[in-house]
Amino acid sequence: MDEFVFRPSHVAPPGGMASWAAPDPARPSARLDELLPVRVLARQGDWAQVLCSNGWTTWVDGRLLVLLPQPPPATGAAPTPTPDARAALAEAEDALARYRALLDALAAGGLDQSTFREQTRGLRVGLVLDGPQVWVFDPAHDRWSYGEGLQSQPYAATPTPPAEPGPYAPTQAGGP
Repeated sequence: MDEFVFRPSHVAPPGGMASWAAPDPARPSARLDELLPVRVLARQGDWAQVLCSNGWTTWVDGRLLVLLPQPPPATGAAPTPTPDARAALAEAEDALARYRALLDALAAGGLDQSTFREQTRGLRVGLVLDGPQVWVFDPAHDRWSYGEGLQSQPYAATPTPPAEPGPYAPTQAGGP
């Protein structure tokens, strides 16, 4: 049985927010209730087209939306213990340095957008550092691990990526 599954990516800000029938301030629509769950479908400048939890689609000022925490991207490997996160951290550091160098070249005009996309294809890094806690994506083993100090364990792994793109994937055709 096919059933509509709604996975919000954002909520309306406290106090609610205005919405529009199109990304045009001359076409106002209904106001969204505060903390209403929505999923961003597309972006056009500061505008965001959202799907509301009741199935209604509208346009809002995307800068005002409150991002919801999402699970990490799916991986292809089964979880296995990791002695510590230092090797994955070193790989993340290297990937981030490569990305930063390419981004600097793009900003300076040394690369065009197409070359930037080509040279960053397949580059994956994920890192959340919160005090002593760390969540790090280990691309060598295609998994996320959680750690505190030298103690680390698999955090999330699934056999296949989800059918629906997560917040880490472009939501707009042709977008970055």
